[in-house]
Parts: sequence; C-alpha cells; structure tokens
Amino acid sequence: MFRLYDFLIYCFITAYTPGANNLLSMSNAIRLGFRRSIRFNFGILAGFAVVMSVCTVFSATLYSFLPKVKMVMQILGAAYMLYLAWKVWKSSAEVNTEGGKEAGFISGMVLQFINPKIYIYAITAMSLYILPVYRSGTALTGFTAVLSLIGASGSFIWALFGAAFCKFFSRHR
Repeated sequence: MFRLYDFLIYCFITAYTPGANNLLSMSNAIRLGFRRSIRFNFGILAGFAVVMSVCTVFSATLYSFLPKVKMVMQILGAAYMLYLAWKVWKSSAEVNTEGGKEAGFISGMVLQFINPKIYIYAITAMSLYILPVYRSGTALTGFTAVLSLIGASGSFIWALFGAAFCKFFSRHR
C-alpha cells in the first residue's frame, strides 16, 4: 500500500532543509537578486531530473547493495556537509548586492552530480516508498518527475527568502 502522506512529508522535509542547493540558491539570490539567480535554479531542476532518472533506473540494484555502501555514503556525506559548513563560516561578512559573477544553468546542473543529499533523497524515496508498490515505467517516470519538482522547489524557495532578506543578512551575519 502506498503511503502518500508519509511520502510527501519525507519529500518536503528533505527538499526544504539546508543543503548545497538551498544554500547556494540563497547565496546567489542575496548577491544577484532573485531574477538573476533563476538560471542557476533551473539548472538545479534539470540536474535533479537527470540524477532522479539515473537513481530510478538503478535504485533496485543499489538497494540490494545498500548495507555495504551505507557507511561509505555516510562518511562522504558528512565530509561534504562539513566542507559546506566550513565554506559558509569562512565566507565574507560583506554581502555584495551590486552584482557579481552569475552562477548559470550549467553550474546548477553540474552541482547535482556531486550533491550527496540528492542521491540519498532519490534512493530512499525509491526504495522505501515507490519501488515496493509501483514497478511500471509510467509510474516510475511520474514519480521521477514529482521527486524532481519537489526537490528543486526547495532551491527556489530558499532563493526567494535570500532575495527577501538580503538587507537583514548583510547586517546580521
């Protein structure tokens, strides 16, 4: 039985908690404004769709190896999060709202391939919620699209907040 409520809670919590996409989207919107950060966010969406598709195709196989890979993924994920925390901590207190180099579509898309949070999101959603109930290509394609849209929506929301609270963030590091 498919548990829609549990599935949606998982998806939205994962999509809207801090991660590489959300923090970089907010940072770009603070520096450049929301409109100039849109291309980066569409790159995130495109990359999300590609990663979700790959994870959907290989999720059943990966799930059988998950106990063996779990520790490695946890260590790599923790190291990546510590790296991001270090970069945020060492970033300049000055917020330059005069513009700067725009992060484009390609950089947003490429980021998805090194973002461990997306892989965990995709594999967990597929192996716990979707694959036990649905196996048809149409259903898996639909869920891949839903996971991509929900996941990438977090970066758009964080960009909106970054643009809205730009002055606050520049005063209160």
